[in-house]
Amino acid sequence: MLRRALRRLTLAAGAAITTAVTIAAPAGASPAALSPAPPTDPVPGHLRHALAHPPGHPTGWAHGLVIGGDQGGDRIVVMDSRRRDWTQGVDPRAQVWSWAPTADNGYADAVPGWGAVSDVRVRTAGRRTFVLTGDSWGFIGAVEYPSGRRLWAVNAGRAGNVHAAELLPDGNVAAAASTGGWIRVYAASQGPTATAYTEFRLKGGHGVLWDPRREVLWAIGDDHLVALRVGGTPSAPTLTEVYREDLPSHGGHDLAPVQSDRDRLWITTNTGVYQYDKTTGDFTTDFRHTDSVAETPLVKAIGDHPATGQLLLTRPKQGCATTWCTDTAEFFGQGPMNATRTLPTAQFYKARWFAPTYQ
Repeated sequence: MLRRALRRLTLAAGAAITTAVTIAAPAGASPAALSPAPPTDPVPGHLRHALAHPPGHPTGWAHGLVIGGDQGGDRIVVMDSRRRDWTQGVDPRAQVWSWAPTADNGYADAVPGWGAVSDVRVRTAGRRTFVLTGDSWGFIGAVEYPSGRRLWAVNAGRAGNVHAAELLPDGNVAAAASTGGWIRVYAASQGPTATAYTEFRLKGGHGVLWDPRREVLWAIGDDHLVALRVGGTPSAPTLTEVYREDLPSHGGHDLAPVQSDRDRLWITTNTGVYQYDKTTGDFTTDFRHTDSVAETPLVKAIGDHPATGQLLLTRPKQGCATTWCTDTAEFFGQGPMNATRTLPTAQFYKARWFAPTYQ
C-alpha cells in the first residue's frame, strides 16, 4: 500500500461556493467565452521523453465498444474494438457512431465552445442513454445516444479549459476545469439551455465522478482527490467538501470507477496509475494487470471492462499532433488481450469503454 493521507475536514465558511450564478452567453461577448482556447493538457518538458510508442498496427484481441473524443476530427466516435482495423473506409463495421454539435442539430448557442473535446463517457437515465462530454473550448453537454438530441448543453468559455463532465441523479451535470481551477454543478435539470451553476474551487480540476453508494461527487485536481456533497435543490445546487486526500504523486488526470470493485477508484497522475480504496483511504498499485500499467506515466484515461476485466487506456503518443493526444487505444489483459487499435489521423485525449454504469 502507498501512503495514506486522509484528512477529514470540519466544514468552514468559504470551503465551498454555494451561490448559484449565471454565466453569460458567448454571443454577449463574455471575456471568458472569447479568450484564446488553452491547450488541453500539454506534457511537462521533463516528461516528454515518456511519450508512448505503441505499435502502429492493430494487435491482439479486444471485445467491446469504445467511445473517444477525436480532437483532430472535432467529433466523438464510438468504435468496435472487435474490428481490428479502424482505418476510415476499410471496415464499415468498425465505426458505430460519430457525432458533433451543429446549429442544425440544436446546439447553435453552444457550438462556439466545440473544438477540442477532452472527455466522453456514457450514462443512462430511465430507458435513455446519454453521452456526457466536455471540451477544452468550453462546451459541456449531455447528448442522447444515438439520436444526438440535446438533453442539455452550455458554453462555459474557453478560459476554463473544461476537462470532464458527469450526469447526476437529479439530471444536473457536474464539470471540472483545469485552467479555471473549478468544479461546477450546472442546473441542467431546469432545461436544455440552463446556465445557472454552483462552483467549488479545486486547483487543476481534471475529473468528476458520481458515487451512487456514498452519494458524493468525487473530483480530482493537480494534487488532491476530494469528495463533495451535492446539496440544495435541482434548480439551486450547492457543493460542500466532505474530505480530501493528497494524491500519491503530482498531476492528477483521470478519475474513473473500478468496475470490478465498488470500493475502489482508478486514479492517474503524471507519473503513475493507482487505485484508491474508499474505505481505508489508501492508494495502491495492488490490482490486476498492475505490472502492465502501474508505472505508466501520462495516462489520460483508464478503465476496466465490466464483463471481461480488460483494461483500456489512452496516453500521449510520440508523433501525434499535440503532446497530449494519441491515435491509439491500448488494451491490457492476459495473453492475446494485450492489444492495440489505431484510428489514423485521430487525436484522442481520452477514450473509454462504452459502459454506462457509474460503478
